[in-house]
Amino acid sequence: MNNSVKVTIIDKTLPEIHQEGIEASKKAVDDFLKNWNQKTGGNEYNEPTYCGFAHVALPDIKLSTKVGKEFAKIGFSKNYCKGLRLNNPAKYSGQSMDCKEVGASAYAEVLNKYGYKAYMSSRAD
Repeated sequence: MNNSVKVTIIDKTLPEIHQEGIEASKKAVDDFLKNWNQKTGGNEYNEPTYCGFAHVALPDIKLSTKVGKEFAKIGFSKNYCKGLRLNNPAKYSGQSMDCKEVGASAYAEVLNKYGYKAYMSSRAD
């Protein structure tokens, strides 16, 4: 019988985690674009042309809580549905929804690694 309990130890401050997420997000977008252009031969825009938006969602954290206020300090805001959101963490300036999704997913993975329930959400333009 396995009685082990998953314990997440956070040895970083939220701003440090945020910086790690931003770096992972930007690297994921750069890697995606390099791979996409190599595989497809690219196009005149050097990105997939399906336009849209993506963000990181924290569904279980309210802005009115202490931890919610800490997330607000690093750029999160109230999500339209529930919880908090951070738009386009890679600060990707193109219009490709694919790129923005890859960046938001990478950032969410970093938050999940530190015990925060996070996921990527997107919508077409």
